[in-house]
Amino acid sequence: MNIREINDEYSVSGQIAIEDLDTIKALGFKSIVCHRPDHEEAGQPTFAAIAERAEELGLKIAHVPVGPMGVTAEAVAGMVDALDDFDRPMLGYCRSGARSTAIYEKSQHLRG
Repeated sequence: MNIREINDEYSVSGQIAIEDLDTIKALGFKSIVCHRPDHEEAGQPTFAAIAERAEELGLKIAHVPVGPMGVTAEAVAGMVDALDDFDRPMLGYCRSGARSTAIYEKSQHLRG
């Protein structure tokens, strides 16, 4: 897990594992958004598996997948909703962190 801070409210990471969630919580994150579609790569943990442990730890979590179509208007709207509804700091993750960064940047145009 390689967390990169974008700003005080949002950081990004590549794929996280279930066992990373305790560390994520200890680092002070309040919420997580997964931007990776399930089954994108063999061996990748499903969103449901990550969400189950996150919720046990009291972390809010949402699945806003960004797949082969790229960052769609629907995905941006889902990200805006997560940013409006969830406490921060928030961690976004995907395979490398690139999609999580791109969707955050596009959501900022709608958030004003």
